[in-house]
Amino acid sequence: MLNMFKSIRYVQLSPQRLTIRNPQTGVSISEVPEMAIAYEPKEMIVGVGAEARAHAADAAVKVINPFAHPRTLVSDFTAAEQLLKAFVRRMQGRSFLALAPTIVMHPLGEPEGGYTQIELRALREMAMGAGAAKVVMWVGPVLTDEEVLSGKFPDGGAVLA
Repeated sequence: MLNMFKSIRYVQLSPQRLTIRNPQTGVSISEVPEMAIAYEPKEMIVGVGAEARAHAADAAVKVINPFAHPRTLVSDFTAAEQLLKAFVRRMQGRSFLALAPTIVMHPLGEPEGGYTQIELRALREMAMGAGAAKVVMWVGPVLTDEEVLSGKFPDGGAVLA
C-alpha cells in the first residue's frame, strides 16, 4: 500500500535529456540538461533546462551540459548536482513542508562495459546532494509509475548497489 507521506521521484538521465517524474501525480519535467552560468559580478546560475538556452547568446554567460562527455555520464559533478537540485526543487513547487524524496535514479544508455563504480557513486551522491532521503539506482528498461511506486522492477534490468 502506498504511504501517503512518502515522496518519490523517478529521474531518467542522459546527455540529451533530464526527466523527473512524480509517479504519484503523473507530473513530470523533461528538458535538455543544460545550465547557464553568469560569472560577473559573481558566479551565479541564471537558468536551467530550456531557460538556459535563452541565455546562450549572452557573452557574459556560459551554457554547459554537465552530462556531456564522451567517456563518462558526469563531466562536472558540482554543476550536475546543482542542475538536478534545481529540477527537484521545480518539482517540489513552493511547498514549505516538502518531504525529502526517495529518488529512483535511472541513467539511460548502455556504455561499453557498463557503468563504473565511480559513475554510480557520483549519481548517488548527486541525488543525495539534491535533497534525496534515499536513492535507488536502476539500470534497465524505462519504469512505469506503478513499478516505481511498488519498488517491484521488471526483469531485464538491475537495482545497483
